[in-house]
Amino acid sequence: MSDRRRDAWAVFGVALLVRGMVVGWARGRFPPTGDGHYYDILAHRLASGAGYTWQWPDGAVTYAAHYPIGFPALLAAGYALLGPSDTVAMSLAALLGAASAYATHRLVDEPEAPRWRPMAAGLAVALHPALVPYTAARMTEGITAALLVIATALASRARSRNGNLASFTAAVVIAAATLVRPQSLVLAPILGALSVRGDASLSRRAVRAAAVTVLALMCIAPWTARNCVRMRRCALVSLNGGWNLLIGATTSTGGWQPVSVPPACAVVWDEAAKDACFERAAVERIVQNPAAWLARAPAKVAMTLDYFGAAPWYLNESNDRVFGERAKMILAAFETVVARLLLLGALVACGRLRGPRAPARRVAAFIGACAAVTLHAWIGYLAIAFCVSLLGWRAISRVPVAVPASAAVIVATVAVHAVFFGSGRYGLVVAPFVAALAFVGSSPQPTGSACAEPALGAS
Repeated sequence: MSDRRRDAWAVFGVALLVRGMVVGWARGRFPPTGDGHYYDILAHRLASGAGYTWQWPDGAVTYAAHYPIGFPALLAAGYALLGPSDTVAMSLAALLGAASAYATHRLVDEPEAPRWRPMAAGLAVALHPALVPYTAARMTEGITAALLVIATALASRARSRNGNLASFTAAVVIAAATLVRPQSLVLAPILGALSVRGDASLSRRAVRAAAVTVLALMCIAPWTARNCVRMRRCALVSLNGGWNLLIGATTSTGGWQPVSVPPACAVVWDEAAKDACFERAAVERIVQNPAAWLARAPAKVAMTLDYFGAAPWYLNESNDRVFGERAKMILAAFETVVARLLLLGALVACGRLRGPRAPARRVAAFIGACAAVTLHAWIGYLAIAFCVSLLGWRAISRVPVAVPASAAVIVATVAVHAVFFGSGRYGLVVAPFVAALAFVGSSPQPTGSACAEPALGAS
């Protein structure tokens, strides 16, 4: 085993250790809350053989698809094998989080990179204060972030080895992430295009992007077919888009707010039909005043990226006697400082990348860095995406995969939540990517594969 591979396993060990400490402290203390309450109920029903169904107060049982299937299914597998407990749920999150720290090390470990860079990137994810305490939460955002980092590391390995297996494995992981969080699917063609070597033609990239996307869709297709039959409405993964769009059309803050049920939907009880009714009401409202809807987009993006706060909120909401307001504020402040420092590091890395339009990229990085030390960190995250776009496709195809992948995750997060509504926990998915980007070097990756070291499995 090489020193670099040994480093990666050391990062995995550190990540698992600190998350295991969270599990030991949190088990039995923090019952599922918020959406986690419903994920846990659905997981128990799946594990007991009741299927993905919901039992109503009057005893009626109906098929469900409001919440995506992926996370409840993952929990249910653990419950079925080891018994239903919060220790099992938290341990699953700990394992995936540790795997993502390992993947981060391999993602940043390019041939030209000094040994300390991937080590630092992996440890940044292993110890990230926004990610580690969220291990205690029965929520999807940390799981999604971990799966996307793993998929990106597999795409990087495919590019280094010029092989198909790793890229198609990445497609399977993207499918799993999509079943947890449906909008993850938009990254499938991007990772596919990035999974071929730097000097590949555009046609080859398009073929690989299509192949990865199709394979991901094939993995999801059985669940989509189930929805078509059981829910009497075809939905790729879940049936909550209408609800979320209506929230986004009515919010005054950019974040989640309770919505008044439209009169036309008040007596619609079927889950799929109700979501469709909400969708029609949301579209009508947007069409009536599109300017107002568009004007709310910056507030939604700011709500998503300025401050994550998922772990402080969840722990306090779940058990404020154990994790009170003071603890919430301390963790929130520490998390924010670390996230902003990593954002500054990522902006510096983007500004230092070798390639075209270097002066413009440095100006953009400087503007983003100025925003990163104010209340408007979302501008800094957008500056990363803008800096990467200034490289142009040829240069993007040669820099480490972590660079365009980070920009893609940021753009996808911004686009989705500008349409719907924002929340700091939804922005958590960008945290490990920004942490990785902060330690990427300035040298371009070789375009060939013969001299390139594998990103996940370097020897």
